[in-house]
Amino acid sequence: MNPLTARLREEIQAAPMSRRLGRIVSFNGLVIEAEGPDARLGELCEIEGAAADAAVLAEVVGFRDERVLLMPYGHVGAISTESRIRASGRPVAIAVGDGLLGRVVDALGQPLDGLGPIASAANYPLYREPINPLRRAPIDQVLDTGVRAIDTLLTLGAGQRMGVFAGSGVGKSTLLGMLARQVRADVTVLGLIGERGREVGEFLRHSLGEEGLRRAVVVAATSDESALMRVHATHAAHAVAEYFRDRGKSVLLIVDSMTRFAMAQREIGLAIGEPPTFRGYTPSVFSQLPRLLERCGRLRDSGAITGIYSVLVEGDDMNEPITDHMRAILDGHIVLTRELAARGHHPAIDVLHSVSRLMSQIAGADDNALAAEARRHLAAYEASRDLIELGAHQRGGNPALDRAIDLKPALDKLLRQAPEETCARAEALRRLGAAVHGRGA
Repeated sequence: MNPLTARLREEIQAAPMSRRLGRIVSFNGLVIEAEGPDARLGELCEIEGAAADAAVLAEVVGFRDERVLLMPYGHVGAISTESRIRASGRPVAIAVGDGLLGRVVDALGQPLDGLGPIASAANYPLYREPINPLRRAPIDQVLDTGVRAIDTLLTLGAGQRMGVFAGSGVGKSTLLGMLARQVRADVTVLGLIGERGREVGEFLRHSLGEEGLRRAVVVAATSDESALMRVHATHAAHAVAEYFRDRGKSVLLIVDSMTRFAMAQREIGLAIGEPPTFRGYTPSVFSQLPRLLERCGRLRDSGAITGIYSVLVEGDDMNEPITDHMRAILDGHIVLTRELAARGHHPAIDVLHSVSRLMSQIAGADDNALAAEARRHLAAYEASRDLIELGAHQRGGNPALDRAIDLKPALDKLLRQAPEETCARAEALRRLGAAVHGRGA
């Protein structure tokens, strides 16, 4: 038997000899209830429409009273109680490969940039088993971001998970664009979740740029798409990052924003009958977040994924549930404040309320000491800001505060940075040392 005949025989033997079908019982606008098919949770199904080419993909998201609950990926129009549902027998996966570099795709890996089909090397499942903790390598390599405020006072490591917490209109996307362009990584994977359609194009043109896009993969699900597509886009971005990490690459993963992912997961949870908790978030939201974030890190036998997750802080409340939960899971947080942005201080990073939990381990002793001294001066100034601005402070009474006032202009100059400006970490540390020792920045 020749090889071609043998392969065809194997494929025929592996092919299903029957079709698992079901029919629609009800549809409430979000969830389809069906009698059958015999499908598993997370399995893809196809809903036949009135026309032959009007089929809609859907996913099994739950079960209720022996009925199957499905959520469609696209807009349903031509379905009825006569429409049949066919189970595919496969879970949701995304095609991955080097052909993704420089491309913009949706949650299912389909191109959005009009540049034709994408060559793939493998299929990666969107939902993977958690990494064995003993496979993880220690994070001991400093990651140069090109942003002075981060490299000097909030040093990051390759494989770390960091959050960018900000309200709306404070400069979050601008900072993420700076990191996407300037961080030294082999591959950058961007997950744009729940963005307005206009913002996706603007981020690619202005924040990422042509140079940044060449080594990047962008997975986008805009706000008009279904909650299921927004959730899947987040998982798809992680799956793409895992593909490159498994090939020994250093990957920078940026997801904007995890709040919109949580809102989409809440929408799904409420639709299938989960009980709401604080602010309406369902239990599945808080179980999904750590499983998702634990997919990042540095592994002993492959590469590393450094995760930068933006969190849109609702009402500027740093204690709202998603913000608080994310802060507890991550390896640090960068807080952007509206007050600093209003003063024209960009990026509006509040270094006194931000922290990198790994900085003490990965930065040198001299760098940590220098950062601690700069923080002390900034904290002394902020504690007495009202007195200083009112003119009530008298020099000579508090030498430490006098010193903080003298150094504040140089430190502010160091921490401000234009979006198009980049600065190597060694140069940023030199300028911090000069500012702290009163020689200007």
